[in-house]
Amino acid sequence: WWRTARHDTPMPMRKGLVSVTLLVPWMIWKHRNDCVFNRVQPSTSDLLTKIKDEAALWARAGALGLRAILPQTWDVH
Repeated sequence: WWRTARHDTPMPMRKGLVSVTLLVPWMIWKHRNDCVFNRVQPSTSDLLTKIKDEAALWARAGALGLRAILPQTWDVH
């Protein structure tokens, strides 16, 4: 899967793919830990919001690949 996805992704977007592939599981893990250890109620909408916010932070911090693939409505450009 990974080789195909990476090969089929246009060159300017490949770094974004790599970043998203790391970011999403990391945020799922953090949400899971919140649910287990802090008794936070599982919430897909909260998880998606946190992923979006974290992606915007990564992009502002210099993750150029993310800047290339995030929608301009996320205001990270």
